Amino acid sequence: MNGIPNKILLIARNLLAESLLSGLAGNKDLEVSVSTDQLDGQPDLVIWSVETIASPALLQLEVLKLQSRWGEAPLLLLLPAKLPCDPTQLLSLDCAGLLQDPDLAQLQQSIETLLSGGRVVELTAHASSESFGSFQSPGLGPWLLMTGLQQINHDLRMIEVLLNPPPENPMLRFMLEGRCRELCSARQLLLWLWGPLQLGLEGAVSLEQSSPFREPSGTSIQLKERNGAAVWEAIHQRLEMAVTGGLSNATGQMLAIEGLHPERRRELLLALLRQLNAVLQRLRLDQQASAEQRSDRALSEQWQALQPELRKQAVCTMAGHYVRLPMGEELSGVADHLLLNTELEDIDEELPNPKRMLAPFLNDQPVLVDGQLLPADDPRALLQLETLVSNWLVRTAELIGSELLGVCGDWPELRRYLLDHRLISTRELERLRNQLNTQSRWQSWIQRPIRLYESQRLLYQLNEGKIAPLLLMEPRDEELRRLGWWQQQVALLLEARDAVAPQLQLLVRRVGDLLAVLLTQVIGRAIGLVGRGIAQGMGRSFNRS
Repeated sequence: MNGIPNKILLIARNLLAESLLSGLAGNKDLEVSVSTDQLDGQPDLVIWSVETIASPALLQLEVLKLQSRWGEAPLLLLLPAKLPCDPTQLLSLDCAGLLQDPDLAQLQQSIETLLSGGRVVELTAHASSESFGSFQSPGLGPWLLMTGLQQINHDLRMIEVLLNPPPENPMLRFMLEGRCRELCSARQLLLWLWGPLQLGLEGAVSLEQSSPFREPSGTSIQLKERNGAAVWEAIHQRLEMAVTGGLSNATGQMLAIEGLHPERRRELLLALLRQLNAVLQRLRLDQQASAEQRSDRALSEQWQALQPELRKQAVCTMAGHYVRLPMGEELSGVADHLLLNTELEDIDEELPNPKRMLAPFLNDQPVLVDGQLLPADDPRALLQLETLVSNWLVRTAELIGSELLGVCGDWPELRRYLLDHRLISTRELERLRNQLNTQSRWQSWIQRPIRLYESQRLLYQLNEGKIAPLLLMEPRDEELRRLGWWQQQVALLLEARDAVAPQLQLLVRRVGDLLAVLLTQVIGRAIGLVGRGIAQGMGRSFNRS
């Protein structure tokens, strides 16, 4: 601004410093110095090229020294292509920019972003040179399970290819469909005998029993500014890209949105994202118009009041405002029919307090991550907020998807438009609805009380093109006290098991010790004496002969 070039201090080896200087020489708005002697005053940006990383802790100490030396100047770290640690461990470094093996164009763009007050993080997990944990070979049971599942999935894919399109010979088609049902039954039996349900689903992942929010494939964050609005804009773009690219189910359970046509599913998720963006803008304008900041309770009440309208607008966008399908002898509007026959005011009790998701976006409040209050633009806080938004997105889409499955049962033409091709059959649609209802009851009556008693919350995050589960530890005592009678009995049964288990273990151990004493000291010695007597008697008989 005002024609004054930005001062940049470059800390790097001589050869690398010269190459970076030659690459940045064409930009007249930058004045690059490679030493403090060449620097006139305080730098506007400090770039440090790290050649080797001994440990993240030592790197953090060096970062703190640079920040204490140069004060308010943002710090950009250039990391090597191969890292000796998990790249997600570097997210705790208190610096404005992290670039792993960048090219010149990426470096110039990052410099512009940092000089304008933004933040940049570009890390790739696949570039690590060392393994992050020792590999443990599976046992015989898991190996047999995975081998059988791989063979069954391979055969199922071959049969699906042969059935698309279906063969003209009805006998061949009947045999292929029967073989497909046999393989599905064999897979269910194999899972019931050998392993958990999650291993039987393609692309399934195990539940993470930790609170860090991380991305195994790497982290890419671009923030134009370091405030709540810029953080939401970055999260919005990241989730929009994830939904547009397609999502697979890796939760280990059935989802209602799987029954929707892939295009309708994508349109529903994108519509919910756009409606959430509109709601956040409205809440931000309301807060700016009010004289004082609203309380948490008022914010939660306003959020809950906006949810039904948000869902209705998302359904209309997904279905199409002007789409009409034949119903009998007349054409009927799809959106109007869906709004008239669906209940979109249900509340998902597993959704966390909306304040945790809304306050950083609206009021720039800090985010609590692993016992630390972090600003919303911190990479760890941003990933946690992204997980909360994705959890709201999936759970809201599930509420809408379950309602749509119920509406489609009475309108055959609507099934062709909204549902997946396999659910055009009435039998398959009713089977899916019954399975979803059974799963919902099991989770409401059994699994939810267990999670509440164990202080766990199940979240859904969009990770590597999958809807993946995440178990987060947090206190849920208030929700536990509000449970119904049956659910409280489940929690009481768990408490009784925890109380009785030590006594039972002690009793079994004492009984085992008593049996060991009886077998070794009493019965064993008696058998030994009998054997010794027999041996002595046989010896005497031999001596007489």
